[in-house]
Amino acid sequence: MTATRPGRRVVAMEKRRLGRLEHQSSVLIYGAAALGDVSQDVADRSIQEALDGDINHFDVAADYGDAELRLGPWMSRIRDRIFLATKTGRRDRESAWREINASLQRLQTDHVDLLQLHSIGALDELDRATGPDGALEAALRAQDEGLVGAVGITGHGHNAPATHLEALRRYPCATVLTPLNPVLWRDESYRADYQALVEEVVRQDVGLMTIKTVSRRNWPGVTLSSAVVLLATTILGVCTCKMIDDGPDLFASLWLLRGLLDWKTLRSTLVLVLPGCVALTASVVAEDARWMISREKPESSQTRRRDFKTFAC
Repeated sequence: MTATRPGRRVVAMEKRRLGRLEHQSSVLIYGAAALGDVSQDVADRSIQEALDGDINHFDVAADYGDAELRLGPWMSRIRDRIFLATKTGRRDRESAWREINASLQRLQTDHVDLLQLHSIGALDELDRATGPDGALEAALRAQDEGLVGAVGITGHGHNAPATHLEALRRYPCATVLTPLNPVLWRDESYRADYQALVEEVVRQDVGLMTIKTVSRRNWPGVTLSSAVVLLATTILGVCTCKMIDDGPDLFASLWLLRGLLDWKTLRSTLVLVLPGCVALTASVVAEDARWMISREKPESSQTRRRDFKTFAC
């Protein structure tokens, strides 16, 4: 345990190599989508919690509302301490180029470590982005001019792994962000596509990250107005999870230190810290994961609410 701010003690975050980029990224990556519609004060507390938790990899996107604007004021203090990634959702060269430059202005930095082609989960999207005058050309121009360190790809949906495999055949992306969770893993076709993607990732030494790994639904009692955002990140098989709430008092940093997606034993170790001194153990997340694997529904939502109360301090 290491001391941070007064009254706060955290477990040092495990780091993993992000493919051939060689960056030692925290296994928990900060997904800044939750900052898109919050005040700077809320964002500041969220970002500070992440830094206190030894998170050194921050992921944002031009399409995430005001998220880049919320991160921007921090760059003068932390830019040399973090791996900064953003995304462009534009598909043509000219609009992608404008968006890349706008992101740098909003983030108050002259470069990002990673620019990702955002939300490409189907071949028609990939064709547009990688074809003549596509967004990939803008990304490569930005890389040539030193505005971005590397180019990656992200996507959602059941076709994402197959689409990302095709993307790696067309261009050697440095990173891939693709969905994986126990429900998808039970789908034989999806599992085969994901495994084929992993083989190519290993061959090219790509940094592999996964999203939507443990989210099934909002926790009982959480309203849509304060919906919890779950982002799970895997770097070559090491799964981690982050939960951020957009409510002012419910920011959470989660450390999933080992193997939540160990399909044989489904081991998980979790530390969850919330303002107000609320701590939960891994059993809550492990219960969710076991449910998704076995399809056995927990006794009731009331049972799960009782679990939360048991571990409140």
